[in-house]
Amino acid sequence: MKAATLYETGGPEKVIIEEKSIRDLKDNEVLIKVKSAALNRRDLFITYGLYPGMKLPCILGADGAGVVVKVGKDVTGIQEGSEVIIDPGLNWGENNDFAQQEFRILGMPSDGTFAQYVIVPSSNVYRKPDHLSFDEAAALPLAGVTAYRALFTRGQVQKGETVLIPGIGSGVAQYLLQMAVSVGANVYVTSSSEEKINRAVMLGAKGGVNYRDENWAKTLKNQMGSANLIVDGVGGPGFNNLIQLTAPGGRIVSYGATNGPVPNCVMPKIFFKNMDILGTTMGSPRDFENMLTLYEKYELQPMIDRTFSLDETKEALMYMGEGKNFGKIVIRIE
Repeated sequence: MKAATLYETGGPEKVIIEEKSIRDLKDNEVLIKVKSAALNRRDLFITYGLYPGMKLPCILGADGAGVVVKVGKDVTGIQEGSEVIIDPGLNWGENNDFAQQEFRILGMPSDGTFAQYVIVPSSNVYRKPDHLSFDEAAALPLAGVTAYRALFTRGQVQKGETVLIPGIGSGVAQYLLQMAVSVGANVYVTSSSEEKINRAVMLGAKGGVNYRDENWAKTLKNQMGSANLIVDGVGGPGFNNLIQLTAPGGRIVSYGATNGPVPNCVMPKIFFKNMDILGTTMGSPRDFENMLTLYEKYELQPMIDRTFSLDETKEALMYMGEGKNFGKIVIRIE
């Protein structure tokens, strides 16, 4: 099979498109012919060595959808020829509240989806929603389950609540917007791009502000009032503004910190509001299944910015690095 492999770090230029053999199938595994895969910022970080537990070489790619080619002898309920979507979270464990220590994500150290074929445990294989194309299905898993868990499992969003999503340019943030709007929340966003704010409004956001403006938090407070729920993947100095924007009894769910640690956090602003700050990462198999149910119920479709071929994996990663995309970047496997 053809695959996008990383043998050494140094950025997207180090990715090699090569022919590799397909390993033998274990009894509990499924061999899938990949139709489409999708990029996550994780893939870009891995090429630079900026990810925990680096182990090379590996085939990149956490997200994918395709057709079942072969199943192990112990696999039941999955038929050859089925159109499927892959849950990229391996070995979550029995406790829905948190992942066990053995948890890892497909695509490093385990070989991933940027290839013509991928082998995964049968427990990570789900029926592809009928209304989604392979490109759309491939775009959903990692960012989608992260958003679902943050918004519903941890954030407990309710219809009519005011929800703030900082940094609407990210893949997770866009899924947060789509899901929150679908259940009747009043969503506001921030971004450094007026174009992305406008596109978010077209997709159902009530409004938004440019966080590069000096008084963005005050402007946003005048626009939306206080937020019942803030789902943040940014962190950094701006997190203190999020605390100020949270309503009494409200909550912040944090799934990342792309802007680094939070300096000078004033604790009384937290406890006098009786607010909650919750952490989350990825999602359990139950979260993944519930996410697919939500997408089928409301016939939601992931947003796709651009597609590349497998041979263009380097270019796709470099395009992601530019940060101009609004929607997922998909690799279509021929």
